[in-house]
Amino acid sequence: MIFKMKKTKFHIEQLEIAQQLLRLSAFIVPISIFIGLLVALFLWLLEFVTKTRWQYPWFIYLLPLAGVIIYGLYKFFGKNAGAGNNLILNEIHQPNSGVPLRMAPLILLTTVLTHLVGGSAGREGTAVQIGSSLSSSFAKWFKLKKNDTRILLLCGIAAGFGAVFGTPITGAIFALEVLTIGKIKYDALIPCLIASIVADISCSATGITHTHYIINDLPNNSNLFFNTHFDIVMLLKVAFAGILFGLTSYLFSQLSHLIKNKTISFIKKQWLIPVIGSILILGISYLLGTTDYMGLGVTSQNSDGISIVNAFHSTNIDALSWFWKLLLTAITLGMGFKGGEVTPLFFIGATLGNTLAVISGSPVDLFAGLGFIAVFAGATNTPLASTIMGIELFGSENALYFAIACFTAYYFSGHSGIYQSQQLAVSKSHKASENINLR
Repeated sequence: MIFKMKKTKFHIEQLEIAQQLLRLSAFIVPISIFIGLLVALFLWLLEFVTKTRWQYPWFIYLLPLAGVIIYGLYKFFGKNAGAGNNLILNEIHQPNSGVPLRMAPLILLTTVLTHLVGGSAGREGTAVQIGSSLSSSFAKWFKLKKNDTRILLLCGIAAGFGAVFGTPITGAIFALEVLTIGKIKYDALIPCLIASIVADISCSATGITHTHYIINDLPNNSNLFFNTHFDIVMLLKVAFAGILFGLTSYLFSQLSHLIKNKTISFIKKQWLIPVIGSILILGISYLLGTTDYMGLGVTSQNSDGISIVNAFHSTNIDALSWFWKLLLTAITLGMGFKGGEVTPLFFIGATLGNTLAVISGSPVDLFAGLGFIAVFAGATNTPLASTIMGIELFGSENALYFAIACFTAYYFSGHSGIYQSQQLAVSKSHKASENINLR
């Protein structure tokens, strides 16, 4: 009799789970298809405006004007949409008025404008905001309960992230891991995975392709003392590089927040902030003699220019390329322009990894890939998602090195991060408070 009761209870529980997933999927699938299509449009527009800027270099001199336009759009039409990803995280932590639908067209338009005139920004923030604003509006239209709304917002993050980078598993894990440092709630794991996969398929179905990065197989070096399947010396090099990647993540986060806070405090006429930022970006680029640090940075107008792609094979990358990209991105996003931080973080990490590889005599492609994911891991406090991203983008052969670099960078980035609404659940240090967030 007792056995039958347990068996009946088991069947009822699994039936409830199945019903819940089917009900949520009825909302998630159509939303994710639409998000995937909008992300495809966004990626197409980014490629179009980047090539346009390369063809007509004078567009970069419109940077101050574009900054004023972006300021005006958010001042008169944006309302709380200007908070961006932080608004989304806040709504998931403490539901309030929701994420406004206006966020999607505003961030799409202003990010494309930022890239047209050469602002150093990324694309993940835009994709995430598109996904979350659509999900939130959908939840309002159908008057869903708070918990269902929360899950849809998480699915919006997963769908946007997974589609924009072509990494559906990473998108699902990122959505759950980015909320709180040191703690992951798995209640939305399958919905987020469904959303990310559907959005990625939807985006790819339009013909949009993602950049492919290749890390060649490492030579089978013999170990000095241990019969292991990995190179002990290489492992130590990766761990040390992970420390530097984490410190770089910390520098980027702190500098971005510092620039934003100080400019708001000292420049009373807010529309002047992007104008002054534009002058700084143009002036620094002029002094450096290159525009390679402007724009997205995945590829360069010149075949031998500085870019993420070239960082995987070139040994002629400027040793300070990572710093110049870090500085220009912090100015761009801290002084009023729009876009994401993640692709610039990829650039910063890949070029820093390239430099460390040349100095240490390590494989350039491996260390560029490690920096690519590890600086992202430290700045977003998402070591698991970053490790999985490495596997999705570069293959599983070097998964151990990916994990070491990302986990180390996560710890050495401290309790900083690019998302100020990210909460702290478990401290990275025994002495740090467990009741603070990143504000």
